[in-house]
Amino acid sequence: MKIIILKGKHLIFSAGCVLLIMLGFIFIWNNNISVLQYALLREPIRNGDPSLSKAAITCNVDWGNEVIPEILEVLEDKNIKITFFVTGRWASKYPELLQEIYDRGHEIGNHGYSHKAHSKMNEKENYLEIKKAEEAIEKVLGIKLKYFAPPSGDYGEATLEAAEKLGYQTILWSIDTIDWKEGSTADVILSRVMKKPHHGAILLMHPKSETAKALPILIDKIREEGIQLGTVSNLLE
Repeated sequence: MKIIILKGKHLIFSAGCVLLIMLGFIFIWNNNISVLQYALLREPIRNGDPSLSKAAITCNVDWGNEVIPEILEVLEDKNIKITFFVTGRWASKYPELLQEIYDRGHEIGNHGYSHKAHSKMNEKENYLEIKKAEEAIEKVLGIKLKYFAPPSGDYGEATLEAAEKLGYQTILWSIDTIDWKEGSTADVILSRVMKKPHHGAILLMHPKSETAKALPILIDKIREEGIQLGTVSNLLE
């Protein structure tokens, strides 16, 4: 068996080569992780950790202001805070109601300015639509928002890029009440919600009168499972 003994400069050179190769692998590995992490951050969030006894309730608002006071009273009575995603045009039209929602301790998110189909817009159009809503909401509340919910859950890659550039995480849902649909009575809404898994869930609703009727029962039933209900931030902490 032939043994090669490296001495002096040869040993230093060989060690340097090994070190460079190792550094190269580390760079490639870290770079791949960064790309993966970036891709994951760009994906919309549909739910939290299903192993935790937590769930979030979101309410998308572009109409239904006449029902919101009733919903707020239910939430107050049940001692729960949720996330309201509001459009910019609604915020501009009903600033006092938006302020009341916020003053009651609820989280506010961006729902675009005029409830457009974001998947049909390019990146610049998406950016302007989200930014315009941000400015309208900030004008009323003076706060920086961190979550964006595309209207109707409609989005494209350009939407995610625009939202990310503006510092938003895009939020969708895992449970849809479909309360806007004709025939969605309180009982139908409850049935839809209770059929779904609730651990780590993001539940979507709208300010509809039947939703307001179903809400207190819905909250009680989910809490009976030992699940803590709250905002999107509560869920994702």
